[in-house]
Amino acid sequence: MNPLKEILLQRKESTIKGVYSACTANDMVLKACIIKAKKTNTPLVIEATANQVDQYGGYTGMKPIDFKNMVKNLCKEIGYDFNQVILGGDHLGPLTFVKYDEEKAMDEAKELIKQYVLAGFTKIHIDTSMKISSDDQHTPLSVETVAKRAAILMEVANKAFEKRQKENDQAIKPCFIVGSEVPIPGGEQEEVETLEVTKVDEFNKQVSIFKNTLPAQNWEDVVGIVVQPGVEFGDNQVFHYDSSKAQALKQAKQAYPSLVFEGHSTDYQTKEGLRQMVDDDIAILKVGPGLTFGYRQTLFALAQIEEEMQLEDPSNLRSVMEKVMVDDPKYWQKYYNGGEKEKQLKRAYSYSDRIRYYLPYKEVEQAIEKLRKNINNNKILLPVLYQWLPKQYQKVIRNEIKLSFEDLVYDGIGDFIDDYIYAIKR
Repeated sequence: MNPLKEILLQRKESTIKGVYSACTANDMVLKACIIKAKKTNTPLVIEATANQVDQYGGYTGMKPIDFKNMVKNLCKEIGYDFNQVILGGDHLGPLTFVKYDEEKAMDEAKELIKQYVLAGFTKIHIDTSMKISSDDQHTPLSVETVAKRAAILMEVANKAFEKRQKENDQAIKPCFIVGSEVPIPGGEQEEVETLEVTKVDEFNKQVSIFKNTLPAQNWEDVVGIVVQPGVEFGDNQVFHYDSSKAQALKQAKQAYPSLVFEGHSTDYQTKEGLRQMVDDDIAILKVGPGLTFGYRQTLFALAQIEEEMQLEDPSNLRSVMEKVMVDDPKYWQKYYNGGEKEKQLKRAYSYSDRIRYYLPYKEVEQAIEKLRKNINNNKILLPVLYQWLPKQYQKVIRNEIKLSFEDLVYDGIGDFIDDYIYAIKR
């Protein structure tokens, strides 16, 4: 059986009540997730998003098979069984091809899905909720249209799996996530005053239409549906989960015992809120920017420690990062408003964490490498560590982690992962 499907079906009797899904392509963050899964014996779902990884390489330069091999190599490096990892594809559909007409956009989406399935990804989020250029831009996209396009892509996934199965009789059949109320990947671009929870009638309508439209033999492979449970974040705001507002939705889902809700944009929720979400059948928690936010936060703390040491050849990571982002604003410009000082602060600290797009830039990678060497090759005074990384200081003095760049970074990211472990494990 598909391992994700098995976890979700057994969650009422198991100590594992759900999964969190790390939606990131950053190798340091992925290593932190693998280390945490190994240490806590919890399931690990890692997802590549359509704009990160596609048939052309996405913004990471990786195709699906490349992403899989990267994760496989990271597991080998850490000593973790790669077969324990559940690989997923997030927002697979015409997301990055909306400039084309329907025929061209769907052809591109078909190839995208095909490559993910052939590479061995077993959790497939089919997302056809976005308008493409030939759609009426003044009329909301109907659930029927969303489901019809999803059905086409699911058929492609089926055929790709049949091909993969002929090559590998141990291949795992993918399971699917569907839905038409899908939050924007990466968070809101503008501040919003209110956030509406998916209405029960809308949820029932979605399930009915998808069930009647998707290939009949595949409805049982649908394990989750994306809804809006009332959580979201933007560059300077977080909508925290309010269980009372989602109780009607939870009750409505009881009519579909084989389904769970998939919660997107769960970044920055409290650990108690995340646990309540899982208890309310939002058993798949997607997180992405929150994890790279944790990486960035730890890097900046280490850069501050480096500055305190007054070294002859510092990394100047903060100024390098700012220059790269100002010189090439395409990844943050739509997200950050306000005056110049406000935008400078947002480039560094925003919840939207657009900084993650700049981590692979050569200048940034060189600065991080210099920071790593400076932290590892120079004596850090413990009180200075206490000032900037107090949680990691406690672990260093208890000999739980080493006073090294790598251990401090993995543990800093791990602070954010711990909230999700708390949510899914009892």
